[in-house]
Amino acid sequence: MDTSLTPEQDGVRRALRDLLESRCGPHALRAALDTPSGHDPALWTALAERLGLPGLALPETYGGVGCSVTELALACEETGRVLAPSPLLATTVLAAALIAALGTAAQREELLPRLASGAVTAALAVDGTVLATALALTGGNGGDWAGGGRAGGVQARRTADGWRLYGQADQVLDGHSAGLLVVAAHTGGYTRPRTLLFLVPGDAAGVARARRTTVDATRPQGRVHLRDVEARLLGEEGSDVTGALAEIGDRAAAVLACEAVGAAGRALERTVEHVGRREQFGRPIGSFQAVKHRLADVYVEVQAARSAAYYAAWAAAHGERAGGLALAQALRAQRTASAEAVQFHGGLGFTWEHEAHLYFKRAAGDELLLGPVHRLRAHAAGAARLFEAEAPGTGEVRV
Repeated sequence: MDTSLTPEQDGVRRALRDLLESRCGPHALRAALDTPSGHDPALWTALAERLGLPGLALPETYGGVGCSVTELALACEETGRVLAPSPLLATTVLAAALIAALGTAAQREELLPRLASGAVTAALAVDGTVLATALALTGGNGGDWAGGGRAGGVQARRTADGWRLYGQADQVLDGHSAGLLVVAAHTGGYTRPRTLLFLVPGDAAGVARARRTTVDATRPQGRVHLRDVEARLLGEEGSDVTGALAEIGDRAAAVLACEAVGAAGRALERTVEHVGRREQFGRPIGSFQAVKHRLADVYVEVQAARSAAYYAAWAAAHGERAGGLALAQALRAQRTASAEAVQFHGGLGFTWEHEAHLYFKRAAGDELLLGPVHRLRAHAAGAARLFEAEAPGTGEVRV
């Protein structure tokens, strides 16, 4: 792969960074977090109208820009730097990608232009505790994560008029504010169990939603109750839903790896700036050898994670899968960089007014939602058959 950015990619990053620096400072971020949705509508409108960010990786046929997932990942590295409060992850990376992959021609023509323009936001209604499983990041997604016929999750039943949904999904990314819900539901009971995806308007009759209190307020989540809600099936009934979720999951992992690297890099930048100013014993603490060694270790970890994330983003655009392992490395780097930021800022880093704790909470929240790191690595190693070897002279595989 060529690690240098094309002029178009560099232009997208520069334009996005300029916009975010002017519209997404610390005060604007905190103001957005206090709104009912947890987002800044003006920022989302600017991202859509000036840069076309919601439709960056969608085909031009449906009002998108027509770029690949690589450009979307590079853009998310910039949004990660400032912890931008927007529905980009839920709307563009997850929901819109699923509609593009599974939707019928009529569904794509109806929904994708509205999502690409930013006029409508969307959310994948899967309980946050099983999101990594649903996307096949920490294990196979062929199990009962959508409900399994037991209490919990969301159940779907066919009626004479179509499909009806009943159940609950907690910790849904932007589930409290999205205009469109893509709901994963279990159907078929015990005899023919399977998972299907359904389209439900956010204001449909029988839908009750509420914002949840989360560790990371910059990544708002909601609880979604469905009580005998009329729904439309996404795509055809025989579609490979779990396969599409796994493919979208790998792409999402590559995008999120770049986003985590952006946050980790910014946390490190702020820490380096601080230790260059803070004095102890008459000299900046950044001149102490122990401080230099610790920050050098963080720098190496962040750069290694950035390389892995860039490769995963390139691979996703070329039909290869490397997102899970890259995400594991990026989450670890994000955790290390944010923890060291709090540590080196001393008493200042623990205050509510300083932004260091926001980066630390983003690292914790991402790992709770998409990890943990050791499970991401274990699943990637298993998929690559890393710990399997052929027994000498037998032709059998030995674990």
